[in-house]
Amino acid sequence: MGDQLGEGYASDGESPVHDVVVNGFRLDATAVTNVQFAAFVEATGYRTESEYYGSSAVFHLQVRAVAQDILGQVSGTPWWLNVRGADWAHPCGPLSSWQAIADHPVVQVSWNDAEAYCRWAGRRLPTEAEWEYAARGGLHGKRYPWGDELYGPSGEHLCNIWQGEFPVANTLDDGYLGTAPVRSFRPNGFGLYEVSGNVWEWCSDWFLPKYYQKAPEENPQGPTIGRNRVMRGGSFLCHDSYCNRYRVAARSSNSPESASSNCGFRTAA
Repeated sequence: MGDQLGEGYASDGESPVHDVVVNGFRLDATAVTNVQFAAFVEATGYRTESEYYGSSAVFHLQVRAVAQDILGQVSGTPWWLNVRGADWAHPCGPLSSWQAIADHPVVQVSWNDAEAYCRWAGRRLPTEAEWEYAARGGLHGKRYPWGDELYGPSGEHLCNIWQGEFPVANTLDDGYLGTAPVRSFRPNGFGLYEVSGNVWEWCSDWFLPKYYQKAPEENPQGPTIGRNRVMRGGSFLCHDSYCNRYRVAARSSNSPESASSNCGFRTAA
């Protein structure tokens, strides 16, 4: 595990590189989709935290809402807007609908929401160590799940990230402003799709930047306490000028009740 190319952010704790052993496990080939999450909601009547709070964070170029539903900018990140009525079923605001993007990853789900889905599905969130092992797809020490180069040999895009000048102009060279349908890009060596870019993915672990310095070698479960939960994989908003975290070793985190238009999850067993 860890950043073998020296490209990580010091505050994220991607070092030291260290050996990890994980027991056998299964991992979804794709992030959980809107149609899958809708089945969970229909079966259980579950209400997500964004629905309880009444608003959630939407990237400013994605917003689909009338002006009075835009409640303001998120402090410190003005490209995020707090939108009333944004939730998993209306991921970009009240004028959007999951049904128009049924095969896209579900977003606007908190870590707690993801845990609730897993309990219903008889699954669980992967540990951070499991996620990185799976995302590497059998490769050792590479920058991305497919190797070290961002683009394919013919210049083709291999993941859904930001193209252009963040956060004001997206050239859409990879075809997407927001999320892409699952299986839009080629899978890694283990058959997993979009483990780089598209949406951040919740892991089970608490986040601690210094954890790698003392993590156990066998089946690390993360710190026993914390404020934030680990997120992995980057999203459609990642760009090397701002958030070079679509690398396979990259780490990030958010509070377990937080949700946004670029974070989802996949499940393990």
